[in-house]
Amino acid sequence: MPKVAYDLVYPERRTTSVVFASPHSGRDYPWAFLRRTVLDARSIRTSEDAFVDQLFDCAPQFGAPLLRAGAPRAFIDLNRGPEELDPALIEGVPKIGHNPRIASGLGVIPRVVANGKAIYRGKLPLSEARWRIDTYWRPYHQVLQRQLNEAHGLFGEAILVDCHSMPHEALDSIARGVRRRPEVVVGDRFGASASGEVVERVEAAFAAAGLAVVRNAPFAGAYITQTYGRPARCQHAVQIEIDRSLYMNEQSIRPNGNFDAFRRLMRGVVAEISAIGNREDRLAAE
Repeated sequence: MPKVAYDLVYPERRTTSVVFASPHSGRDYPWAFLRRTVLDARSIRTSEDAFVDQLFDCAPQFGAPLLRAGAPRAFIDLNRGPEELDPALIEGVPKIGHNPRIASGLGVIPRVVANGKAIYRGKLPLSEARWRIDTYWRPYHQVLQRQLNEAHGLFGEAILVDCHSMPHEALDSIARGVRRRPEVVVGDRFGASASGEVVERVEAAFAAAGLAVVRNAPFAGAYITQTYGRPARCQHAVQIEIDRSLYMNEQSIRPNGNFDAFRRLMRGVVAEISAIGNREDRLAAE
């Protein structure tokens, strides 16, 4: 099974209330797991946010911690609630109400990867699902909440930047009729998970780098932004979705020729976002 639940890279000196996290970039696919799936080694990775953690790995240089998932999304989805168990996959789970994520096979233990391809042949025991949640899901979320608590204690606020990627085709529906195709989607659950000021500054960081940004369409944020976004308590959560075609070949799941240049561009974006929660920068601006 995956060796670790998470990897936390902490700055030498924490200077910002911002926490960067990448819950879907885990790529530890053990042989025991691959042997159970009906998919090949490439197909099993299609729902992974490949290389997103590398795009944000400079965050500690700007005083912000970076939390990275160890387990891959196809194994356990850290952006789902622990109760989002799929009765079509997990034995002994009753059908309770309608949850569109579960219905589509994208519960906390995913039944499918991208394009609806089934991961398993048959069902998994409930004990297996609970073990994955206890071993990988809970430790990741515990350390995430600790980082937000620490930020709040040090700076009086916490800003979570939840880092994701999206297929290029995901924006086809909103790209028609616009002057420039969107490249980044910033999600704040329609204002419920972060203050307007925080979201505007996150958008401005991407726009300053020359990227086309839209808000909440088609991705407004899922479990993580819903759970951790509490702007009334000065705890903000913003989801970032970046077009994969900007830096990777989606078919081969490998960095493309623009990867290094885009990574350099993202360094400036990460610096600007980190500055949102930098007390010294705020005082200087005032």
